Amino acid sequence: MKKILVVQGGGRPKGNTAQLVGSFARGAEEAGHSVEIISLIKHEVKGCLGCNACRYGKPCIQNDGFHEIVPKIKAADLIVFASPLYFWTISARIKALIERFYCIAEEDPNPPFGRYEKYPVKDCALLMTSADNFFWTFEQAVSYYKFTLVNYIGFHDKGMLLAGGCGDTNGKPQISKTSYLEKAYEFGKKIYPDEKRSIF
Repeated sequence: MKKILVVQGGGRPKGNTAQLVGSFARGAEEAGHSVEIISLIKHEVKGCLGCNACRYGKPCIQNDGFHEIVPKIKAADLIVFASPLYFWTISARIKALIERFYCIAEEDPNPPFGRYEKYPVKDCALLMTSADNFFWTFEQAVSYYKFTLVNYIGFHDKGMLLAGGCGDTNGKPQISKTSYLEKAYEFGKKIYPDEKRSIF
């Protein structure tokens, strides 16, 4: 059994992203994994200030929701980042959370090219929804995910589910009219039994 932490970075409480997360969680739980979902709307996390207090053995000086999320990050085997597409990339809430990973990094005396510190070894996955479904819709978000979480922080990619064409942003969620909820369920159910990288 794996401990899975799903961080939901925006969207409506019953919107497309929330429904996608729910289907993923249901599949993962049915496969025997433990799943916890955290909404960054309910747990506000501010962006990094770059003050470097954490580099001198001090906790982050910002008094926000990040402090209660840190133990969950450290305990998780897999961190799933779930976000609607905002201005062609992940939400500002998810970005702020990732920036704050800076204060849980450790000194690395011999870092690989492009890195300066050492982060906890975790698996990661990406769940996203959008109204549009062009061939380039998720290009910026996928690039950020790969370069930041996989290449820089060093997490192990377990796959992405990019749900485009989920309805007008001003209307009701339309994801139930697509095949993405079933795909999310299967993604969650097979994320560990099938070690092949899954991109839908």
